[in-house]
Amino acid sequence: MSWIDIGHIDEVPLRGARLVKTHIGCIAVFRTAEAEVFAATNSCPHKGGPLSEGIVHGQSVTCPLHNWVFDLNTGEAQGADAGRITIYPVRLEEDRILLDDSAVTRRSAA
Repeated sequence: MSWIDIGHIDEVPLRGARLVKTHIGCIAVFRTAEAEVFAATNSCPHKGGPLSEGIVHGQSVTCPLHNWVFDLNTGEAQGADAGRITIYPVRLEEDRILLDDSAVTRRSAA
């Protein structure tokens, strides 16, 4: 894995999200707890809703357009909905958010 620093954890609001520009497009970074972050595709597979503008709850995000709920650990839609968002490995190191650039690069090659 090749980790890139994408910012301080305080730059992402608690139970909120921030967009990070990458060479494959914007990736949404979600902060679900004081020291817990996830990264995923910003677009809902249903109608393309901007997930970074969705409601962050537990370890999930709800699409702002049609309320599809995605587990941020797996990317899988929850409940009766079927679909999946791409998730990317992230980690915290001394309050800095690190994104796995090799996972982003693999996605761009697909």
